Amino acid sequence: MKHAPKPALLADSAVIAKRTRSLAARHRKDIFFRNVCRTVASSSALVLVLLLTAILTQGLGSLNFQFLSGPPDPDPAIAGLWPAMMGSVWLVVLTLVIALPLGVAAAIILEEFQPRRVYLRRIHSFVQLNITNLAGVPSVVFGILGLTVFVSMFGIFGNGQEAGMEVGVTYFDQFYNEGDFILEVPVADQAQPVAEPVEGMTVFSYEGTAMALHLLGDDEEWPADPALAKRSLRTWDAPGRIQENSWWYFRLPFGRGVLAGALTLMLVVLPIIIIASQEALRAVPSSLRQAALGLGATPLQTVRQITLPAAVPGILTGAIIAMSRAIGEAAPLLMIAGIVFITHAPGNMMDDFTAMPLQIFNWAGRPQKEFHDLAASGIIVLLTALLIFNTVAVVLRQKLQKPLS
Repeated sequence: MKHAPKPALLADSAVIAKRTRSLAARHRKDIFFRNVCRTVASSSALVLVLLLTAILTQGLGSLNFQFLSGPPDPDPAIAGLWPAMMGSVWLVVLTLVIALPLGVAAAIILEEFQPRRVYLRRIHSFVQLNITNLAGVPSVVFGILGLTVFVSMFGIFGNGQEAGMEVGVTYFDQFYNEGDFILEVPVADQAQPVAEPVEGMTVFSYEGTAMALHLLGDDEEWPADPALAKRSLRTWDAPGRIQENSWWYFRLPFGRGVLAGALTLMLVVLPIIIIASQEALRAVPSSLRQAALGLGATPLQTVRQITLPAAVPGILTGAIIAMSRAIGEAAPLLMIAGIVFITHAPGNMMDDFTAMPLQIFNWAGRPQKEFHDLAASGIIVLLTALLIFNTVAVVLRQKLQKPLS
């Protein structure tokens, strides 16, 4: 005689079957999600490969020594990237010199010297929140800020185009005479009125030789003596105001020069450096700090001799990645420098400049196909620089990172 199954056994079987169905459904969802992720990742990689292939195909033909060493030119056959490359080098170096000490110092203060009082903790939390938020602000906003603060300095010195204060500059009134010789008259500053030629006044040749000016009337014949002709002018000759800047030339406001661009990029990358430095400092075991403090070291000595050296690999990695972002930024530099035709590399921090992203943007906007090929060549150079930066970051991390004990 068969016995009917007990109710408890039936309930257990139903629970097991339900759990089995739930587990199978979860497995199906997991497999589906993994397939979606693989598809998206593969599609992204395929698009990247296609883009790189198109850029290499289009740009390798124009990538030669003339392109790397020449200035921009209306003729695409002889146009080059050299001023933009050197402008990017100036920008990256100045940005690193300014942003790295500030970012590391800020990270040390926020991470290693946290306040104990309640109101100071609130200020600390407010600063930390703002740094985190600034890391996600669009770079064009920093460009507008840099245009107001660094280029014109809030209009304190006028319109920002003329220098309110400057050092390391010499102004000249430059004359061209009928013999195609250049004569220069030094002037004290840019505001001084244009010099009027006077018989016997001291002028300088283009090579810097001092001479006594010889004036000629409208009806007088031009001197046959080359030495006299070299220092002669007609009474109606008018000069043009020029300036010669030293390598240490400095002015306020900064104007649309390299320093203004570097300070603007500093605002872009500073939150990245601070956050990366904080993460590197947090990765240092607290036992090392406690051991140093237990042996009698001050908090400052602990940071300088224990914490900071251990965090250097992570800090350098974050700094180099931040510089990789800075070298590829175009939006803030468009606000500072604009699209200008620059045929020379910067000679000082106040010189006008262009950068590789700006030059690429300029070429890409031209209708001629030849300029599009030049833009592709510029992209190859820029991607190579980015690859070098990231490779250096990986190598530094591997070389400097040591087991902590």
